Amino acid sequence: MTDYRTTDAEPGTHTTIIEKRGGGGTIILAIVLLAAVIVGAWYLFTVAPAQTAKDKAITGAATSVSHTADKVGDAVDSNSK
Repeated sequence: MTDYRTTDAEPGTHTTIIEKRGGGGTIILAIVLLAAVIVGAWYLFTVAPAQTAKDKAITGAATSVSHTADKVGDAVDSNSK
C-alpha cells in the first residue's frame, strides 16, 4: 500500500513524500513456515516411531525364524549320523 503525504516547506511550494509499505506477504510466508514446522514435528513424533516399531518387529520375526531354522538343521544333522 502506498501512502501519499504532502508537506509545505514554504508558502506556495510543496514536497510530496511517497512511502511504500509491504503488502503482507511476510505474514503469509510466516504462516506457511509455521505450518511446515507443525507438520514436521507431527511426523517426527508420530510416524517415525511407528516405522521404527515395525522395523523392530520384522527384525525380531526374522531372528526367530533364523533360530528355528538352526534348530531344524541341528536335528537333521543329529538324525543323519
